[in-house]
Amino acid sequence: MSRQTWKPGNMLYPVPAVMVSCQRPGEKPNILTVAWAGTVCSDPAMVSVSIRPERYSYDIIKETGVFAINLVTADLTRAADYCGVKSGRDVDKFREMKLTPVELSGIDAPGINESPLILACRVKEIKKLGTHDMFLAEVVSVSANEDYMDETGKFHLNDTDLMAYSHGEYFTLGKRLGKFGYSVRKTDKRNKYRNRK
Repeated sequence: MSRQTWKPGNMLYPVPAVMVSCQRPGEKPNILTVAWAGTVCSDPAMVSVSIRPERYSYDIIKETGVFAINLVTADLTRAADYCGVKSGRDVDKFREMKLTPVELSGIDAPGINESPLILACRVKEIKKLGTHDMFLAEVVSVSANEDYMDETGKFHLNDTDLMAYSHGEYFTLGKRLGKFGYSVRKTDKRNKYRNRK
């Protein structure tokens, strides 16, 4: 098996492509699509988004100190792509994509009501890195769409048809391959029998 060595580059795929919403007081809300977002801490719950300083949303988030991460489904993929290539300086992305702003607990910025799950975030630190600055933020509240909750109150996130971004293309998540910790669990004999059928 032969391999090639390339120059350094960002090839960590797939990643979530999320819609980041923000707003200055008295101005229209805006949406920025970000593929460089991630979880950085579980307690306190913290996330990061990396944004180029020249992007319209950069100054809004820097000034207000808040933003929302809206998870993207297959149905929202076209809107996510549009919000990634169009600038809020020129268009009202909520209006153009027929998206609904929704009030969130803990921040003065709207979420996108069509998203199944929204993380309301408060900026804790901005790290200057180069082409992008990384906004480290604490999650102050989570807003979940009740359509994906069962009668016991369990939220079925993996039934929302989430979208992922890989090397310039969008995909929905494929078949389930396992569950966290399955590699070290003892196999249930009944499951082994069912799998043979």
